[in-house]
Amino acid sequence: MTKLNLSQPAGYEDLLQQIQNHIRHSQTAAILAVNRELVLLYWQIGRLILQRQQQHGWGAKVIDRLATDLHREFPELKGFSSRNLKYMRAFAETYPEEQFVQQVVAQIPWGHNVRILESVKNSIERQWYIDQTIQQGWSRSILTHQIASGLFHRQGQAQTNFDRTLPKVQSALAQQVLKDPYTFDFLNLTEQAQERDLERALLNHLREFLLELGVGFALVGSQYHLEVAGEDFYLDLLFYHLRLRCFVVIDLKMTEFQPEFSGKLNFYLSAVDDLLKHPDDQPSVGIILCQSKNKTLVEYALRDLSKPIGVSTYQLITALPVQLQGSLPTVEQLEAELAAVASGTMNEYHE
Repeated sequence: MTKLNLSQPAGYEDLLQQIQNHIRHSQTAAILAVNRELVLLYWQIGRLILQRQQQHGWGAKVIDRLATDLHREFPELKGFSSRNLKYMRAFAETYPEEQFVQQVVAQIPWGHNVRILESVKNSIERQWYIDQTIQQGWSRSILTHQIASGLFHRQGQAQTNFDRTLPKVQSALAQQVLKDPYTFDFLNLTEQAQERDLERALLNHLREFLLELGVGFALVGSQYHLEVAGEDFYLDLLFYHLRLRCFVVIDLKMTEFQPEFSGKLNFYLSAVDDLLKHPDDQPSVGIILCQSKNKTLVEYALRDLSKPIGVSTYQLITALPVQLQGSLPTVEQLEAELAAVASGTMNEYHE
């Protein structure tokens, strides 16, 4: 009997890794190609239904009949229910230009498109959620959560002095990274909680915290120690932002904003730039997260500071309409979706 030689030749692991990467890339490309064709097919079907209804004055019952006949002809295919055909019609009515569907909308799965159609009525807002889904790889549950939390209206709304303290390109990007307010509805804290309680809770729910902060934040440490002139200082949360290419210091406050908060953070940023910043890094950015703020006080506090600082508020409980509360994914669902972002399934496309 011939024995297998289990020893690996030099360079074998590298070869195996490269082949596996090529296979995964090919699988992803195939799934994306199938999705584009599927979304375009659904748009074409929706356009045909819309055109015939407009030409002949047909009502909604014709869609029910179409669903029955299509199921009889293609019993093995999913996705042609009466409900989905109505989504196709609404899809074609919402996006009348085929080129836009091909180049933009077809880049996200059909299930994502349905969520946006159902929940977002403004065309600018719709395109923003499509673009963010493409750029950040949101799953359906995460997309649903971001829409329900009003992310479009919170993004870029923090008060900052970035326009005076950062180069123009860096300033615009940094401004868009910050939100106001941040939503920490995954935490269970009482009104008596202190800053350390908030910090501990955020770290215990780091996955959800990073999701709310947005793509690009990498945690460096909590209560990060700095020594300046022989004295010890501790940063609540220190991050590095991969797109901004800079350190981000977050100072947590369980009170209303006070002007002295900005001076302290300005000092922290100077220390971080001197002690941690690499020569190729951009200037470090600071974020003060507080329960509430007076905009005039924030404006005066930031006006003459030399370091880039933003001030945002946070909400521990999201004030959503009752009809939307039941549609939000649970923490468990978010975790499951985050784990499945890269894998994708055809069931999602054929919902």
